Amino acid sequence: MTAIALSPLAAETGTVRKKWKDRIPVALLYPNTYPVAVSNLGFQLVYSLLNRDEGVVCERFVYPAGHQPLRSLESSRPLHDFPLVFGSISFEHDYPRLAAMLAAGGLPAYAADRGQTVGPGQPLVVLGGVGVFLNPEPLALFADLMVIGEAEPILVPLLQALAGYGDTPRARLLLEIASSLPGCYAPGSYRFSWSADGAVETIEAPPELPPRVSKVIASEPERAAHSTLLSPEAELGMYMVELGRGCSRGCRFCAAGFIYRPPRLWSAEAILNGLEERPPAVDRIGLLGMEMAGGETIDRIAGYLKEHGCSLSFSSLRADRISDRTLELLAVSNLKSVAIAADGASERLRLLINKGLSEDDLLDAAERLVRAGILQLKLYVMIGLPTETRADLDELVRLVERLQAGILPIGRGRGRVSVLTLSINCFVPKPWTPFQYCAFGGLTASEATTATEATALLALKEKIRYLRRMLSAKANLRLKFDHPEQALHQAVYARADRRIGPVLLAIGTGQGFKQACKQNRVDPWQFAIRPRAREERMCWEVIDQGIRPGYLWEEYQRAVHGRTTGPCEPAICSRCGVCHARP
Repeated sequence: MTAIALSPLAAETGTVRKKWKDRIPVALLYPNTYPVAVSNLGFQLVYSLLNRDEGVVCERFVYPAGHQPLRSLESSRPLHDFPLVFGSISFEHDYPRLAAMLAAGGLPAYAADRGQTVGPGQPLVVLGGVGVFLNPEPLALFADLMVIGEAEPILVPLLQALAGYGDTPRARLLLEIASSLPGCYAPGSYRFSWSADGAVETIEAPPELPPRVSKVIASEPERAAHSTLLSPEAELGMYMVELGRGCSRGCRFCAAGFIYRPPRLWSAEAILNGLEERPPAVDRIGLLGMEMAGGETIDRIAGYLKEHGCSLSFSSLRADRISDRTLELLAVSNLKSVAIAADGASERLRLLINKGLSEDDLLDAAERLVRAGILQLKLYVMIGLPTETRADLDELVRLVERLQAGILPIGRGRGRVSVLTLSINCFVPKPWTPFQYCAFGGLTASEATTATEATALLALKEKIRYLRRMLSAKANLRLKFDHPEQALHQAVYARADRRIGPVLLAIGTGQGFKQACKQNRVDPWQFAIRPRAREERMCWEVIDQGIRPGYLWEEYQRAVHGRTTGPCEPAICSRCGVCHARP
């Protein structure tokens, strides 16, 4: 007898089910598996916003596990029943899955192949999320429309504009929306040309549309974004609350620190209002953005957790922002594992990336955490950063030795052996960062000019082998390395333009990466490794993030000359151009 798979919604709370009669059906896609999708706060937020409209019935689609059919979670309907298809895109590795879901749903994968009348089987596809916000072009061939920025200010007027989707030809509908609603990008209306070396030469928009699409950002909420869906199958099994968006630090590798400018921290009242929506039976709280929260906010959160008997969880801590109050929270939460993001292997590299962490900061943080009862520390470091040398890796080895020398005696004194996990990850250059000009693999500009993707992979693998040789024999140390090949794929997708579309569709429907690139005459070197010049126009500059021209190059030059840049101060700062016009 064949076992019948239970729906993942059987144990989910927060599911919205509506009747279809007299409502506009909207499919909401998340191109990853259910446990990942239900753990994504942005996906949950869009689901709630869409279903808040009584004239809309929104049902979710996730990437099927195994050989299960692609059906909506709420009513098990096929994708081609929906006239409007929205997609929430967070990570580059999900791009091929998005293409695969459109094809598996029986839809024309490319926007250009959809009919002039919008309806079931020929839907209007709207893509958004941080992946699209960062660089819309890799998915441009698949989308009729893209939302550039944050969902809260745009979804309601967008739904109003789409209410009569069947009465207006697709092309005219898109032109009307893109010309009247901020943050709406109709990629099919823009024309790109490329020079012989593959760089963008021109970006042309019709006269009715802006040459660059400005992002939209949400105002400060009265209630912080929080979990509305909870499931025991969730990858992150906790009630999540957002403390703010963006980061003031300006780490030069971090896209979120640039595209979410100006950084915004929500008020303590808004955060507590979000916490108050927690179901009483859920007692583990995940705080998103805790590393930037102020002391007063942390104190009020701590008071709430203590009063309600809740424990705390978060992704990582800044080593130089671990207060006594934070340590108390960790102790009360009985948390046994904490990650610290050093990011750079050496102090020189941490200056280069503008991280602002000294070795003493890391050592002090580790010892304080172990004294507070943390049994497992995770240190996150990147390899392949610009200008990285063997000397930087040797400094990382010495740092690990000093960390163990500091924490092991403390752990033994408490009757527990402390374990350090060193997580080594390959650096991937991202759009809208000062390192958007860099070659993947840590290659210099001159090396990258004549290199291939194999050269970059070999450089990273040699560093991994060296660190394994230097560290694998150490007791109470766990080593975790990511796969350079997967990082290469991410590096290609991150800085690709719309020419990558056929590759994504081929990979999504079963081809390997190399085969798909070769068959569609796409050279991975073009997107991942080719060095960029100061004057080059990037494909993602079809978006206007508000950052003034030249700023990212200036920051890149400050990096290679070992100069740091102070944190964002929106009230007075005019460096990057987002908050104020340059004087």
